[in-house]
Amino acid sequence: MLSSPLLAHTFSVSKETLFALSLFPYLGFLWFLTRSRQTPRLALMGFFGTLVFVAITIPAGIYAQVTYGDVLANVDWLHGGAELFLTLSNVLVVLGFRQALKERSGTASSETIISPSPTSSSELSNE
Repeated sequence: MLSSPLLAHTFSVSKETLFALSLFPYLGFLWFLTRSRQTPRLALMGFFGTLVFVAITIPAGIYAQVTYGDVLANVDWLHGGAELFLTLSNVLVVLGFRQALKERSGTASSETIISPSPTSSSELSNE
């Protein structure tokens, strides 16, 4: 896409730099979710759990490079262990929103139920 070597050099950003810079918008996202007080607690814990994944991935990547001379993605047992934290975070997000939807639909359905007028069998037989 970038055919000019000058443009390619001007817009080249290392993946490490991009990774570090991506934390700022994510922290802003977490700040907004926390301030809005509308995000289900379990889902919010999942979104914060993503930071735990990041905190574990960085040293795991360094360990993979130093010990195995390879990137984290190529050291299966280490990569799988790190990805476990991302999976747990995602599960918490899904369960949190699922629980919120169930609570909301339970509230909505109880509001829309039309209860029959209170009549007894004796009132029906008198008619």
